[in-house]
Amino acid sequence: MARITVSIGSNIEREHHVRVCLDALAATFGPLAISRVFESEPVGFEDGRNFYNLVVAFDSDRPVGELQAWCKRLEFANGRRKGVPKFSPRTLDIDLLTVGDLTGRHDDVELPRDEILHHAFVLKPLAELLPEACHPITGRCYRAHWGEFEAGQQRLWPVAFVWQGRHISTPE
Repeated sequence: MARITVSIGSNIEREHHVRVCLDALAATFGPLAISRVFESEPVGFEDGRNFYNLVVAFDSDRPVGELQAWCKRLEFANGRRKGVPKFSPRTLDIDLLTVGDLTGRHDDVELPRDEILHHAFVLKPLAELLPEACHPITGRCYRAHWGEFEAGQQRLWPVAFVWQGRHISTPE
C-alpha cells in the first residue's frame, strides 16, 4: 500500500462538489486524512470566482494510471468539460500529487506533481496535513517547504467546512 495525496479544487458550487468528491474518495478508498479547506483567489483565471482547495491523503495499492483515470472520471461525472480553455471555471479539479515515494513519469503522470512547490493552495494544505512527510525529490518535509514559501499574491485563508457531520475546517 502506498500513501496517496490528491489536491481538490472547485470554484463552481464549491461546497457541493467538494463534498461529492470526499464522499466518492471515502467510498472508494476508505479512511481519509483531510486538510482544512481553504478559499483562494484564482491564479491565472480571468473569471474572478474564488476556489475552495484542500488536500486529502489515503492508502491504496492501485497503479498510478488507474488512480489518475479514477480522478478524471469523477471530474467529468461532476460537470468538468473537455475542450475548454485551461483557466476556465471548474466544478471539480482533482490532481494526483504523490503516490508513495514515486518520482518520474508513471502511466503518463509526472510524480510528484510540480504544483506542490509552486502554489500556496497546494503546499499549505499539504504542509498542514502531512507536516513531517518528505517531498519525494527534495527529501525535505512539507512544513519546511511551506516555511520558506514566498506566497506573493497567492492569498488563501481557511473557511468553515463540515463533511459528514464532522467539522474538518474552521476559520482562523
